[in-house]
Amino acid sequence: MIGNRRGRAGRVQAGECYHLYPRCVYDAFTEYQLPEILRTPLQSLCLQIKSLKLGSISEFLSRALQSPELLAVQNAVEYLKVIGALDANENLTVLGHYLTMLPMEPKLGKMLVIGAIFNCLDPVLTIVAGLSVRDPFLTPMDKKDLAEAAKAQFSRDFSDHLALVRAYEGWKNAEKEYSGYDYCWKNFLSVQSMKAIDSLRREFYSLLKDAGLVNDNSSFFSGWSNGDKLVRAVVCYGLYPGICSVVHNEKSLSLKTMEDGQVHLYSNSVNAREGKIPYPWLAFNEKIKVNSVFLRDSTAVSDSMLLLFGGNIVKGEADGHLKMLGGYLEFFMKPLTAEMYLNIKNELEDFIQLKLLNPKMDTHVYENLLSAVRLLVSEDKCEGRFVYSRQNIKPSFTKASISPVVPALSSRTQSGPGGDNSKSQLQTIVTRAGYTTPIYKVKQLSTNQFRATVEFNGMQIMGRPCNNKKSAEKDAASEALEWLMGGTQMGNEYVNHMSMLLKKSKRCHN
Repeated sequence: MIGNRRGRAGRVQAGECYHLYPRCVYDAFTEYQLPEILRTPLQSLCLQIKSLKLGSISEFLSRALQSPELLAVQNAVEYLKVIGALDANENLTVLGHYLTMLPMEPKLGKMLVIGAIFNCLDPVLTIVAGLSVRDPFLTPMDKKDLAEAAKAQFSRDFSDHLALVRAYEGWKNAEKEYSGYDYCWKNFLSVQSMKAIDSLRREFYSLLKDAGLVNDNSSFFSGWSNGDKLVRAVVCYGLYPGICSVVHNEKSLSLKTMEDGQVHLYSNSVNAREGKIPYPWLAFNEKIKVNSVFLRDSTAVSDSMLLLFGGNIVKGEADGHLKMLGGYLEFFMKPLTAEMYLNIKNELEDFIQLKLLNPKMDTHVYENLLSAVRLLVSEDKCEGRFVYSRQNIKPSFTKASISPVVPALSSRTQSGPGGDNSKSQLQTIVTRAGYTTPIYKVKQLSTNQFRATVEFNGMQIMGRPCNNKKSAEKDAASEALEWLMGGTQMGNEYVNHMSMLLKKSKRCHN
């Protein structure tokens, strides 16, 4: 232990070191800590490599003494392409150049950039600063209920980020009356975190000013800060592709992400206490895996927010069908409505590109476009009507137990708009029609093979014996698809047509 740190670093003397943890914990420590390059996210490092013109990211990192895994590097590069920081050839985009000037995670820097462009910077500064420090909401074990009740007063619109904004604004008002400490004590907030957020807000604004995105007139860049819907859209812009779908079942809701399937919300999230979230999507900051995957810091967003402020949109096979993230996010609407969203999305991206190239550009010329964007994100009723074309109608399947009698198709896992296998396709058909998610039950046979039965709304359909549980579930789903369609070959038209037939069937039974 160093006894004296003043003056030269070489002036040391013998000392004693006290370890305040059990011997078993100390013995479990590795001899040396992992290098930082193997412990931290690589996105910011990748941007710096491109900023310094050091060539290929993967080749440069491979020359490190202890280089990160190739898959981790590839994932980081792919993420930067998805958020628009790198182009298809792994070159910095205009947005990427700005992100290299902001010493924070790229998604948070992206949020600041768009917040400045859309003149709602003030709450975005608070959100980005809050995500950069320790969580200001305290939850003492012996006062958990009181702490949750205190946080609930800030969270009336299904957003952890907007709850943070309100908590900070209340603290700033209390500080003006010299009662900031009492405010934090009553509302279970960390005084240190609040002061850190306040300091970071000023620092971030200074960085944006140095980058040329704002000037000394801070009020000009916060003229639309009171529009909560626009702030939600900006949060979505920054956190994309961190998107989770909200699926409402008859008595509960389930959350699903593209990589993990069903997930849960972290216990301190304001959305974790909600039995119903009247939005089709959640934008989240990060995932934590314990036994299950948990999402931290989420904000509910509408279809319009995701379509306009998410990533690239591609047209589906049918008119009015739009897809994002390789088909994981799907939207179904009237063809004219789909064209409208595509046109406004393209114009919005062109506007952002021009604004980044020329930060001092007068935006009044684009006022019609910006007004249309604000109108769409503020007037979307958030019922998710573009997600599955869902309708609020009661299920009408009759209970039955059906054995497989239809001959097998040549391929039982053909791709379709619901996914790349029969389970995904069956779930897409059923949920689009408004029914509950299928449930699979697998039984091991005396031959050591497995046979699955799929159930949805009282209907039971059994598959063929298979060598493993996963294959058995897929086979049962294939059997259900064949039974529903009478053996017709699967495809995009098939899935859409079958969904409409099931919905008509439900309406007839009402």
